[in-house]
Amino acid sequence: MEKINNVICIEGFGADSNCFLIDDIIIDTGTGMDKNYLHLKIKESGFNPDDISMIVNTHCHFDHAGGNYLFPEAMVAIHEKEVKYIENENDPMTVGFMFGKSIERHDVDLKLKEGDKIANFEVLHTPGHSPGGISLWDGEILISGDVVFANGGFGRLDIGGNPEDMANSFKKLQKLDVKYLLPGHGPWTDQGKKHIELAGQVFSSF
Repeated sequence: MEKINNVICIEGFGADSNCFLIDDIIIDTGTGMDKNYLHLKIKESGFNPDDISMIVNTHCHFDHAGGNYLFPEAMVAIHEKEVKYIENENDPMTVGFMFGKSIERHDVDLKLKEGDKIANFEVLHTPGHSPGGISLWDGEILISGDVVFANGGFGRLDIGGNPEDMANSFKKLQKLDVKYLLPGHGPWTDQGKKHIELAGQVFSSF
């Protein structure tokens, strides 16, 4: 666990995505298959899990949204293109079948779109890995979901992805002067722009 500016970074456990705390907002919730892990990490960071007011899912996949049920009083926000997937607990686009599970909490309170604000972050629509994938950008930090990872990685395209969308998302992200890249899986880095450029080169070579 590490704090970068006002973002507390919680490493994913097992198949869980990384999760990020911005005050009383949590970005992604992992699979929720270990009921204690995320709550424990939130408490270790000095927050109370009961005080979480909003969940922002970067996309609807089970490893990012399966843990939404851990915060029953929090609002759920996701991009408007993925509402129909998360609201249907057995929709194959949630990839719950890959885990032998389904999303337990599948209500949505806030439909996000490009340019919306979450705390001091701007919502960027960055599809490619999924149709309604989003990243969050504050001028220095990029929370990228599964669009781009460190070390040249990017989200797989064989579970509802689209290569043309991914290429356009890379073009968008490469225009940003990213210092901290906080991806959905794997390590975060303070050389964000470099890693986004590398991932874009790797992607374009396929």
